[in-house]
Amino acid sequence: MPDNLKLNHPWLVAVWPGMGHVALNAGVYLLSKLGMTEIAKFEVGELFDVEAVQVSGGIIQPVRKPRSRCFLWSDPSKKHDLIVFVGEAQPPAGKIAFCNQLIAYAQKLGVERVVTFAAMATHMHPEHTSRVFGAATDQTNLDELKRLELDILEDGHIGGLNGVLLAAAIDAGLNGICLLGEMPHIFAQVPFPKASHAILEVFATLAGVEVDLTELADQARIIEQQLGEVLARIEEQQGAQTPNEEGESQEEESFASGEGEPEPEPLSEQAPKRQSETRKQIEELFDAASKDRSKAFELKQELDRLGLFKQYEDRFLDLFKKA
Repeated sequence: MPDNLKLNHPWLVAVWPGMGHVALNAGVYLLSKLGMTEIAKFEVGELFDVEAVQVSGGIIQPVRKPRSRCFLWSDPSKKHDLIVFVGEAQPPAGKIAFCNQLIAYAQKLGVERVVTFAAMATHMHPEHTSRVFGAATDQTNLDELKRLELDILEDGHIGGLNGVLLAAAIDAGLNGICLLGEMPHIFAQVPFPKASHAILEVFATLAGVEVDLTELADQARIIEQQLGEVLARIEEQQGAQTPNEEGESQEEESFASGEGEPEPEPLSEQAPKRQSETRKQIEELFDAASKDRSKAFELKQELDRLGLFKQYEDRFLDLFKKA
């Protein structure tokens, strides 16, 4: 963290990979459209273990543990600067220790509010409107969510660091909220930008930040149509619902297993000519995003579609380093 960094009433927004890429895509969209810049790497490598190594061309590659980075947007109106924390993965153990370290870092930056994004998987149809559910660390923040007429998460739990970070914030005397975007549970492994869009609409109102959501809305319409068509085919194949012994429908069992989700063809299985074309397209998108970071979200969506984001994640986040 730069020694001379002076922030105006900053908020911390934290995102990690998860269902539907809902939280991560919302965070990356903020990086892209607000022109954010990297200010720090958050090192907690000791919390991650290694279960396998990568081999390339017969050569075993050095171990690379998941990394986390912080990005800054300085609010020109000096109302709330934003720090977006992007984690490549959640540690399999030591989650509260991880969150305590992140909250301690946030306090050094003078963070006044902690916000996490997450997905809420329900039985919604992919072509229906995504609701935003909310939970808060205190009554004042809860009342603010209620004024926005959000669906309040009255009971239940928030899995992973999206929830644990807010518990750590409470212990440190910080307040915060979690915004959960609704998505169809049967497509949990498929990017669902409509939920990310719904979250950012609410967040922009809360933070008083102007974010152009047009690109995300356009992407959401494309995906909802595609998933709606997939769902229609599944329903046609399944036919009438037939109760099973447990009283659930055969159709519901199929949905819960994720059957029918569209999977991109892995790059390694593409023909050599097509591989070359794909890599050329990726390089063109990286070049465009390096010149105009507002185009970074288009790059992220294409990497998601190809199933290649993990492979290019470091390089993608490097786009937001200061020149």
